[in-house]
Amino acid sequence: MTKDVLLRISGLQFAAQGEEEAEPVEVITAGDYYKKNGKHYILYDEVMEGFEGSTRNIIKITDDYLDITKKGVSNVHMIFEKNKKNVSYYYTPFGSILIGIDAKSVDINETDENIDVKVKYNLEVNYEHLADCSITMNIKSKEAKDFSLS
Repeated sequence: MTKDVLLRISGLQFAAQGEEEAEPVEVITAGDYYKKNGKHYILYDEVMEGFEGSTRNIIKITDDYLDITKKGVSNVHMIFEKNKKNVSYYYTPFGSILIGIDAKSVDINETDENIDVKVKYNLEVNYEHLADCSITMNIKSKEAKDFSLS
């Protein structure tokens, strides 16, 4: 895997009964990659519309968990570990929210030029179940032979 990567993150929140279906959210961006002590690190910046400054995202991937840290306009440290609930405060420009992440599955597949991550989890806000969610990530070397963002 090269230092320069392209990252595709897709998220889906399954609506509760009686609510409209939620639209998937997708981000495609360039990032920096490195591997240290057997852990994969991906760093990228995101801009929130209507706010000055940006948020630095640090994604850490191991064989059995996904760790996402955001610092900047929004701040949070989210850990996705299979069959374990992790609780954290999500600090936004509008205030803070107590979130719980109860990961049901964390699947990571790695090749020389590609890392695929699929996570299914329950999301809680203030100890109340909010939604069943999923995150799919594809991290690919910019120089990959079979480069495609599909």
